[in-house]
Amino acid sequence: MMRRSLLVRLLGLSLAVAVFAIAATAWLTTTGTSERLRGEFERTLEADSYAYQQLLAHARTHDSWDGVDGLVDDLAERTGHRVALTSPDGDVLADSSADGGGGGELPSTPTAEIDPAAPRMMMTAAESTTEGLTPVAGTFAWAAPLRTAWRLTEAEATSREHLAHEATVCARRVQGGEVVVDADGSVLRLSGSLAPDTPLPTDTPTQGAAKPDTGASGRGSGSVALTKVEPCIPEELQQPSEATKKFNRRQTELTAACLDDAGLSYSEAVDPYGLTMLVGSREQQMSAEWRECVSSARDEAIQPFIADPALLYMGSADRFDAFSGSGWARTLLTGLAVLAVATGVTVVAGRRLTHPIRTLTVAARRMGSGARGARVPVTGRDDVAELGHAFNAMAESIETSEHQRKVMVGDVAHELRTPLANVRGYLEAAEDGVVPIDSALITSLLEESSQLHRLVDDLQDLALADAGVLRMHPEPVDAVDLAQQVVSGHRTSAEQAGVAVTVSAPEPAEVDADPARLRQALANLVGNAVQYTPEGGHVAVTVSHVDDELVLAVEDDGPGIAAEHLPHLFDRFYRPDTSRTRATGGSGLGLAITRHLVELHGGTVDVCSTEGSGSRFTIRLPVHAPVGA
Repeated sequence: MMRRSLLVRLLGLSLAVAVFAIAATAWLTTTGTSERLRGEFERTLEADSYAYQQLLAHARTHDSWDGVDGLVDDLAERTGHRVALTSPDGDVLADSSADGGGGGELPSTPTAEIDPAAPRMMMTAAESTTEGLTPVAGTFAWAAPLRTAWRLTEAEATSREHLAHEATVCARRVQGGEVVVDADGSVLRLSGSLAPDTPLPTDTPTQGAAKPDTGASGRGSGSVALTKVEPCIPEELQQPSEATKKFNRRQTELTAACLDDAGLSYSEAVDPYGLTMLVGSREQQMSAEWRECVSSARDEAIQPFIADPALLYMGSADRFDAFSGSGWARTLLTGLAVLAVATGVTVVAGRRLTHPIRTLTVAARRMGSGARGARVPVTGRDDVAELGHAFNAMAESIETSEHQRKVMVGDVAHELRTPLANVRGYLEAAEDGVVPIDSALITSLLEESSQLHRLVDDLQDLALADAGVLRMHPEPVDAVDLAQQVVSGHRTSAEQAGVAVTVSAPEPAEVDADPARLRQALANLVGNAVQYTPEGGHVAVTVSHVDDELVLAVEDDGPGIAAEHLPHLFDRFYRPDTSRTRATGGSGLGLAITRHLVELHGGTVDVCSTEGSGSRFTIRLPVHAPVGA
């Protein structure tokens, strides 16, 4: 079973609340926006297109947007929706809701961009003659919308209306049926017995019928030219307007200047309508420089005749305002629902997360009050469970340390009390004259004081080791010689106990170590072995090299050590025999000091023993490893 991370659980909780909040926000926004915009989407594409075409026609027949307010109001009334025009920078040019004051914000995205100069708004001369496009520069590339009836003055319009009326009367008399001749010479609204015929040639100025303009006016239903009607259409109706001529002259000048700068040759020609064309070779006309000259000249020449680009907006704002009108109630209820869910999830999950922490807090306070046996129940495998296990391990360690401290205090008191009591007793007896002050008494007192001195030295060594200030002074040491010194120091006590002590060293062994501290560690092991080996026994000290380690082994044939004591044998004041007899009791500090000293040399010490078969203590030191301070 994998351990569940507290971080993952908290992350999951946060994500769950966040997902719910996002879902609620999305629902709130979607619902409100849908209700707000449902009416806007009901308008048809035809209504948008109609408004766009009308405004585009206005832009292409006026040099500014001044006076467009009436058209905007009329379009709003016809479509049933708000119509607004703004500049590309966002300045309002006209707004059908401006007078009523209830316009509010515009939609975030415009319905369309009205650019009367954009080529995509026009048709080529090959596509429609109703636009009257001039094949400037010898190509039928994009040009201005040069209708024959484009930008008519009042006098031109009056004259053309009169001529168109006369042509219509003539055409109906000649052809029959419903025929209407427009101010640009186009034949419109053909019906009755009339049948479509081949369009009039485009290379004659008398071309009459053409495609009706269905974009803005919606008139006509097809493209028809009737040879019978031709005589009725006067040539004046197909002549360019004065505005068209001005545009043609300006465009021709700009195109010629650009072609001159580009080093392209050309010649001037006049089309059937009296408009100037610039003609060059086919290769030149197809070149990028030629096309660029034509395009840039057209864009510059058309500017004085058309309005600036504008943005068309249809309908009201599509942004849902959550803090106005009916949005208040929905927003409040949604917010309360999110808070309720978040609070419920947080409380439930928080209780599950904080309960073990509160339990740990109570247990920690109990321990602070002296209850060293305080423990916490642990379930699960998450981070909090791991914290519980760590707390219980800490509590177990503290309780063990506390127990060892109490035992140590008792042991130290006992170890100090016995020699002190002996010294005091002998001195009082000598003072009373009961015991004579002779060499035997002095020897006994010296032995007791030596015991006290050893105990104090052991305690000092442990204190220095615990504080990390037990200094080492490593140097090359002959381990064989050091072992022989230790054995010689214990030979007298060993002979008195009837124990033989020997040193076995197959070869010289040298190690970097502090000789005094290493001698002290080995002496503790040899002293214990002599102490616990019965009379007639044998203690063997072996010095050898194994790989890159120096091995010092002390082996005896004493009673051995029970298996349950081995893990605690190097703990301070731990003694398998708790009798504290002078023969086997000891202070319980020697092995703890030995472990500290060996570890300061970067080595290890271990024991192998079987009850009834003796024991073997082994020190392993790196031969050239640095010694710790």
